Amino acid sequence: MYGQVPFENHPVDPARLTEFIERLKAGFGDKISLGAHLSRWTTFRIGGPALALCRMHTPDDARRFLDNAREYEIPAVFLGGGSNVLADDTGFHGLVLQTAMSNLIVRGDALTVGAGLDFDALVTASLEAGLTGLEFASGIPGSVGGALVGNAGCYGHEISEFLVEATVLRADGTVETIGADDFEFTYRHSVFKTREDLVLEAVFKLTSGDTSAAGETRARIMAERQRKHPVDLPCAGSYFKNLPPESPGEKRRAAGSLLDRAGALAMREGDAGVFERHANIIVNLGAATSRDVLGLAERMKTAVADRFGVDLTAEVRHLGRYGW
Repeated sequence: MYGQVPFENHPVDPARLTEFIERLKAGFGDKISLGAHLSRWTTFRIGGPALALCRMHTPDDARRFLDNAREYEIPAVFLGGGSNVLADDTGFHGLVLQTAMSNLIVRGDALTVGAGLDFDALVTASLEAGLTGLEFASGIPGSVGGALVGNAGCYGHEISEFLVEATVLRADGTVETIGADDFEFTYRHSVFKTREDLVLEAVFKLTSGDTSAAGETRARIMAERQRKHPVDLPCAGSYFKNLPPESPGEKRRAAGSLLDRAGALAMREGDAGVFERHANIIVNLGAATSRDVLGLAERMKTAVADRFGVDLTAEVRHLGRYGW
């Protein structure tokens, strides 16, 4: 054992792994947390230890972390604010990189934002700057970077609508500025979900508008979230993606509605249960494990398939021992 990280099952030779960890300690000091339990870094409050969690304060930090991981053939994943993620109880045999860059600069109707900024803090800051458009996202948990990777949205809008460009760290160590089209956004998805690239910073274009009305919209949405969503129970947000509209021009079909009609509200697996006021949210009732959640999610999915012939797709991502 090294700290809380098991060596015996790690694919990298123990001596080489020890060498890698010593290099991390010498090079990054208090920017890394060895054996960090992912239950502390995800909104589900579930997950075993990672080899190390690294907080990146600059693009150079990120580049050096990735260079070391490549040299020692250690897997690395990026974690935003920890929402929409189920970390496995067995932990992750690699580096978890988390950006701490949370800068925000307003220039006219454009906002330049560090990927580590809290997403809801961006909504608040935009309204304080007299800019509207993002109020639909009020209360969405997680970071700006995570919101972009997952194309976060609700109430008929998505974050991708407002993105102008982003600065990204490529897996080969180069830093590049790309346009919104390079994300290849689709519903709750971008190509960055399947790439080893990291969003460092983003530029959004908003509208100078009636911030009083926008503030009222924000207040209404926050009240609705308070009513429908867990307040004091850990969760990852909506577990399954909403379904495509049945006809062009219609809204997406709510997965929660199908789950409700299929009897999901009564389901529980260990300490994982379906939230009593929203059938598409799984909550941690105290000591839920990843196995509890995965088992419950499979029962929910099967119930909908059996009753409606519809195959639900998970929105929450499962981080296993060797990656996504």
